[in-house]
Amino acid sequence: MIKLKRIYQEREENDGVRVLVDRIWPRGISKEKAHLDLWLKEVAPSTELRKFFGHDPKHFAEFSKRYSEELTKEEEKRTAITQLKLLLETYPVVTLVYGAKDEKQNQAVVLKEYLERSVDG
Repeated sequence: MIKLKRIYQEREENDGVRVLVDRIWPRGISKEKAHLDLWLKEVAPSTELRKFFGHDPKHFAEFSKRYSEELTKEEEKRTAITQLKLLLETYPVVTLVYGAKDEKQNQAVVLKEYLERSVDG
């Protein structure tokens, strides 16, 4: 099972393995308070794509499309996806942790959908 959670939310017992999927460390939180098992920055969107999106909802559809393409085509991201798939095979719950304020339109949402499609497909 894949869960999503903001890094600013408290860690819970049922979070399972917690993986930060941001390229840049989220502001205002220490590594100790984050309670992460892994920081997989390689799976995050490219800097260029992150800047294009800028957390602007009107860019989310195009961002989602481009990010999915990056996940498929870029070697570094494919390797990170393989790591995530191994975690999903090994642990009952993997929580993708992110720093964005918007809980519905962010890279972790796109990544979760991508993983679910590739695991099921």
